[in-house]
Amino acid sequence: MSLIILDRDGVINHDSDDFIKSADEWIPIDGSLEAIAQFKHAGYSVAVATNQSGIARGLYDLETLHSMHKKMAEMLESIGGAVDAIFYCPHLPAARCSCRKPKPGMLLEIAKRFKCDSLAGVYYVGDSYRDIEAARAAGAVPVLVKTGKGQRTLDEYDAKVLADVLVFDDLIAVANNLLVTK
Repeated sequence: MSLIILDRDGVINHDSDDFIKSADEWIPIDGSLEAIAQFKHAGYSVAVATNQSGIARGLYDLETLHSMHKKMAEMLESIGGAVDAIFYCPHLPAARCSCRKPKPGMLLEIAKRFKCDSLAGVYYVGDSYRDIEAARAAGAVPVLVKTGKGQRTLDEYDAKVLADVLVFDDLIAVANNLLVTK
């Protein structure tokens, strides 16, 4: 089975330092939904791993988070795409839980859900250094997109630190490149 894991904010939809707090604020990045559809058509299972501390901060509730994901699912369905599973961490950084990235807990739970003995060879696409750290800790292949906080991440970290990271402009570029080389 082919599996790809995606961060949400900054990879699939536009991000905000003030958090995405409603379905109205959830706006896909150009080409991201088409990229997910391409992965699905190529036989991939698509999972999302996203930190959502806005829940613990009281900025939105679980019902609102589910409405964002319902909007994403409906938009994907209209173009023949889908996400197979969404994993989220609702905790604050201070909670020191095992699911909040950069810890690998969510990615390891995804591996269990999809019956993967290992995430070796599985791409995890994110836009922040904590996504890269989570991918490395889980044994997945770290992929960075320049959307969201991605360009900031590239600017902040030395090339040596990012030497093992695949870098693309956006999620559609990831799909166009990885599906061709598969």
